[in-house]
Amino acid sequence: MDARDIIKRPVITERSTDLIAEKKYTFEVDVKANKTQVKDAVQEIFGVQVERVNIMNYKGKFKRMGKFGGYTNKRRKAIVKLTADSKEIEFFES
Repeated sequence: MDARDIIKRPVITERSTDLIAEKKYTFEVDVKANKTQVKDAVQEIFGVQVERVNIMNYKGKFKRMGKFGGYTNKRRKAIVKLTADSKEIEFFES
């Protein structure tokens, strides 16, 4: 898998922006990617040093459209902690 296929997008929420002060960044990743692949992809794309990776799986929610029911896509979220001497990741231009 290519690094750009593993990291789908950053997750920008109130909680995730609070974690940036602790050098923790949240990304939505491919459901088949493991921790090692996520670590290598973040280091390759952003040029930073990763200390640890925590991954969470989310099941799809049951949704209805009239009489039809189905599930939304399952997803996977990774919280990446950078080393103390690593540079910051810039999501927004200052």
